[in-house]
Amino acid sequence: MTDTRLDPAAIQAVDHALRSRHSMRRFLPTPVPQALVAELLELAALAPSGTNVQPWKVYALAGEARLALSAAILEQFNQGASEGREFDYYPKEWNEPWISRRRKIGLDLYGLLGITKGDKARMKEQTGRNYQFFDAPVGLIFTLDRQLGRGMFLDYGMFMANLMTAARARGLDTCAQAAFADYPDTVRRHLGISDQEMVVCGMALGYADPDAPENKLVTEREPVDAFTSFRGFA
Repeated sequence: MTDTRLDPAAIQAVDHALRSRHSMRRFLPTPVPQALVAELLELAALAPSGTNVQPWKVYALAGEARLALSAAILEQFNQGASEGREFDYYPKEWNEPWISRRRKIGLDLYGLLGITKGDKARMKEQTGRNYQFFDAPVGLIFTLDRQLGRGMFLDYGMFMANLMTAARARGLDTCAQAAFADYPDTVRRHLGISDQEMVVCGMALGYADPDAPENKLVTEREPVDAFTSFRGFA
């Protein structure tokens, strides 16, 4: 039976958005209209969630609102202050194969930027650019109500993936940023967010600078056979 929903052009468009998406770390100042951001979030919210809970909550920042949050966090970061994440994102101890992948992306990024091994000042400067949303005109902060189960992070990931794919389809780029979860108190205080809301992460949204060397970084991906066990197929 033929599936009448199949549309070759749509398949090609979705595949292109998925394949061309990668994290960008320098953006052009070109504004992104609020209506377009709202459209992307509407599409993101079509993501499935357990019993339709829809656990996501988003703070979309532009202009002075974005700059003010960046300044507040950078003040803490430059002083060496850290507030700590409220959930485990990375493992407490790194093992293979994950540690090698983590090291490679760091070395590749620093290589593109001309940051040599041991140059701690430039490494810190590059890390701090996270809190500037890499100069993107729109910064997004995502939160999760504390009473919701940790399984809701699965739903949140699908929501964010929808958002990033929809953005790429419209010529926009993104960078999901776990770094914002390191300063949850500053984020909540500055944005007037309740303590009931856990800061999950941030995201830079805008038009990538095509000439920026750091935007040439494309991470390697494992082939399907490396992470999949096929069973029962003819």
